[in-house]
Amino acid sequence: MAERYPFRANDGTGAARSGFAVTPSDVADLQAETRALYVGLGGDLALVLSSGDAVALQGVISGSLLPLRATRVKATGTSASQIVGLY
Repeated sequence: MAERYPFRANDGTGAARSGFAVTPSDVADLQAETRALYVGLGGDLALVLSSGDAVALQGVISGSLLPLRATRVKATGTSASQIVGLY
């Protein structure tokens, strides 16, 4: 498919261009740093952000789109599921 917005800078401020299913892991990083996380089935999220900071988000609502630069979604502390990483 031809690029619809060929002059749009790919600097991380625009819309996501790709995505992947997230499998939470306490040891493995995500396949790419995200621009956002989509949470299909709500719950708690334990994350490592691109800064290296570990954060816990409690009570994330189903269907949430969270604008986060995450490098890992931890298994321990994550009860949310159907998570998609967008980048």
